[in-house]
Amino acid sequence: MKLVKQFLIILAFSFAGEILHALLPLPIPASIYGIALLFTALQLRVVKVSDIAETSAFLIEIMPIMFIPAAVGLLKSWDVVKDSLAAYVAVTVVSTFVVMYAAGVVTQIIIRRGKRREGEQDA
Repeated sequence: MKLVKQFLIILAFSFAGEILHALLPLPIPASIYGIALLFTALQLRVVKVSDIAETSAFLIEIMPIMFIPAAVGLLKSWDVVKDSLAAYVAVTVVSTFVVMYAAGVVTQIIIRRGKRREGEQDA
């Protein structure tokens, strides 16, 4: 029953993201709204990590399976893709490096803030 409760919490934030997507005229996917809402709830301690930990770990474990339908769809549309393959590869490589760089910068900022806070608490 604990896992069902955890899944329902995550599903509720996903549904709230769908509602926001329908209400706001922004070009942001509903899933991003849901993730942002869940992140905010975790930061404000409205939802505790322990409230969703096991189900989150399970969903992360099965995440590669979720890409199978997209890969099959890509293979089915190979006739369209093959003409622009070089462009797709270039965009994929560039965006991968941009995301890696951005993730590294954000990680460094968070680590530095954490070290500063630890230093302030020790003083």
